[in-house]
Amino acid sequence: MNRTYRLIGLTAALGLALAACAAPPAQPAQPAQPAQPVQPAATQPAAPAPSAEIVLRWRTRPDNKEEADVYASISDEVSKKLGIKLVYEPGGSETASYQDVLRTELAAGTAPDVFWIPGTDIADFVQRGLLLDLRPYAAKTEGYSDANYYPEPMFHLTYNPETGKLGEKLWGLPRDVSTFVLYLNLDLINEAGAPDPRELAKAGKWDWDAFKQVAEKVNALGGDIKGYGMNAWWGPFGAFMNAAGGGFFNAERNACNLNSKETLTGLAFLRELYDAGLAVPYGEDSEPPFRAGKVGMFQNGRWATPGISTVTFNWDVVELPKGPSGHMGNWLFWGAYVVNKNTKHPEEAWKLVDALTQPDIQAEVAARGTNIPSRVGEAVFAEFLKILPEKNNQAFLNGLADKPTAEGPLWTGSWPDFDRVMGAQVSDVLTGKLSVEQFGQTVCDEANKAFNK
Repeated sequence: MNRTYRLIGLTAALGLALAACAAPPAQPAQPAQPAQPVQPAATQPAAPAPSAEIVLRWRTRPDNKEEADVYASISDEVSKKLGIKLVYEPGGSETASYQDVLRTELAAGTAPDVFWIPGTDIADFVQRGLLLDLRPYAAKTEGYSDANYYPEPMFHLTYNPETGKLGEKLWGLPRDVSTFVLYLNLDLINEAGAPDPRELAKAGKWDWDAFKQVAEKVNALGGDIKGYGMNAWWGPFGAFMNAAGGGFFNAERNACNLNSKETLTGLAFLRELYDAGLAVPYGEDSEPPFRAGKVGMFQNGRWATPGISTVTFNWDVVELPKGPSGHMGNWLFWGAYVVNKNTKHPEEAWKLVDALTQPDIQAEVAARGTNIPSRVGEAVFAEFLKILPEKNNQAFLNGLADKPTAEGPLWTGSWPDFDRVMGAQVSDVLTGKLSVEQFGQTVCDEANKAFNK
């Protein structure tokens, strides 16, 4: 387990030199910080009865009803602890429309007081002036430390774009981290006579060729059975680009890399899966057919576990197959609780953010299978492995240890603009409207317009 954590820490190796400069860096990378033990929450006096005068609305983007129910229950529990009336609002689907709705509501003055956003969107929300700087409130909170959390998210959450320095701001606190796995329908895989992906992974034989062979065997069962499914957003297709040795951006994260040979190799492999009819059609939500027992392998993060735990067939998870780069191409996903800059109750909103990221609440959410806590420490891993112990939880940690690409915002441009261009053209490739070659010839012409020049 020590090896696992040390490897995770290596993903933060860039960025210390940049952070020392007074001028903003071209694009901050992740800092290297030593792991810190999880600090216990400060002892608090018994909370008063919820106040009728203070009501805080807060929102997350659950993957499914089961995950929404987890947060609704947590909301009731935290409300009693803080003595503040909380109203939990589950957001929409796992697409950028969730963030678009928030931006519209923030402009109209109707947004919640506290809300979760993906790590990719932190810079955009900050640069639009939509988020409250929580540093003054954290400074007065006993037991609070930036070092309690993974350094990758905290780099961006403490970054001051005006000075290029870390630690001056606090734009929110990370709720969780995750990696992708493949959720497996073991009944379909066994019926198809395909090898068990978990055994292939243990033997070091779980690569793109083996993955495709399993998908083909399951697909051969016929009817509406599909070998593989993923949903239509940047995470799933980006993992294949990463695994081929490519990625979205250049090393400085200030220009498009979608036309590189390696990135196109990953996209071409995916296109072959769809052309062969091995996958749920791109653009369709793959989770319902997987939960209905119609898909052999479904790519998603830890957040999908509560819903998938309700299925009646035999299921488990396996890490992503390794691509030509020798790595899975996985992501270190994270998102943060942030505060509406125009909240009428900033101190109470901070208390809610702090409470939602305390060890006891994070452990409770994780115990329901929803996420991996964002707090650091070996004890966190040990507790995580106890959750659903009959399942292959180690697959998530293996993803964290295999040089994942940390999700992060674009401080040198507009991630939403880049994502819109990339997402639309990838969709055209995977639905057969555009060839991979045509994609490579044109995509960066448009995507590069998202960067500050």
